[in-house]
Amino acid sequence: MDIRRATTVAELVAAEHLYDGPARQAWAERFLAAPGHLMLIAYADDGFPAGFVSGIEMIHPDKGVEMCLYELAVDTGHRRRGLGRALTEALVAEARERGCAGAWVPVDTDNEPALATYRAAGAADEGVFAMLGWTFDAG
Repeated sequence: MDIRRATTVAELVAAEHLYDGPARQAWAERFLAAPGHLMLIAYADDGFPAGFVSGIEMIHPDKGVEMCLYELAVDTGHRRRGLGRALTEALVAEARERGCAGAWVPVDTDNEPALATYRAAGAADEGVFAMLGWTFDAG
């Protein structure tokens, strides 16, 4: 596997089978243009996008810059081979290189595969929390 930073809309769109829904060109362009947004894509030997991890730098006056692991996905046919862990470790390494004070990931407490992946990549449990959200019409 080769893990590389996505730098083009074409790369983001080619990985859309890994997303929750279809990629939109305008959103892919905006993602790439936004400071602090990062997507790493893992490519199989044949060039197939087998997984990705995305992160967003967040800054706060009392915490400095932290990397939020926004999403991680591995293609069904490439799971259970350490790819999720490798992608997570690559994002954490990038966060360190960027000078982030730390990294964090929101994860459902019953998502055992995700919890195992993040723990294997060195994440520590910081406790249980609730995540509340708002959904807006994206048009």
